[in-house]
Amino acid sequence: MSDLFVHPTAEVDKTAHIGSGTRIWNQAQVRNDAIIGENCVISKNAYIDEYVRIGDRVKVQNNVNVYHGVTIEDDVFLGPSMTFTNDMFPRSFNSSWKITKTNVKKGASIGANATIVCGVTIGEYATIGAGSVVTKDVPEHALVAGNPARRIGWVCRCGFELDDAGRCTECGEEYDLKRWEKDE
Repeated sequence: MSDLFVHPTAEVDKTAHIGSGTRIWNQAQVRNDAIIGENCVISKNAYIDEYVRIGDRVKVQNNVNVYHGVTIEDDVFLGPSMTFTNDMFPRSFNSSWKITKTNVKKGASIGANATIVCGVTIGEYATIGAGSVVTKDVPEHALVAGNPARRIGWVCRCGFELDDAGRCTECGEEYDLKRWEKDE
């Protein structure tokens, strides 16, 4: 684990696997058997539950909760105070509850204070607007916002919006929107 940094106030279980170049900041908690890839940033007060899988180059901002059953692929951004859920029928007294899995695909970005309800897949390079509540799958490159989150546009790999012809307003890359619209 070369170049690994763990702040003295962070709590990292000895069974967690942390990739080189990853930085875990103050008051973060990483539980048993979690896997965090290389060159990640786990910011202040983040909670990474047991058995969570996080890919390489993922940025987990302050106060983010990543619960058991969540898998996060490479190059994902998790905005401040966003959270995942993992139980479709929560009750404090239910001893037989079941984890419902959630997948966040490569390059996706989730805005501040968003809530991702378990059982969904967020597609590659999708963007979730701040404060959104995601209750169903999000297609790749989709821009979604609201409660419940609905598609309001499409985004480029670079993160900027696509125009109606599928051309990025920032870098000029072009996409075939019809390919994604069929997945909605």
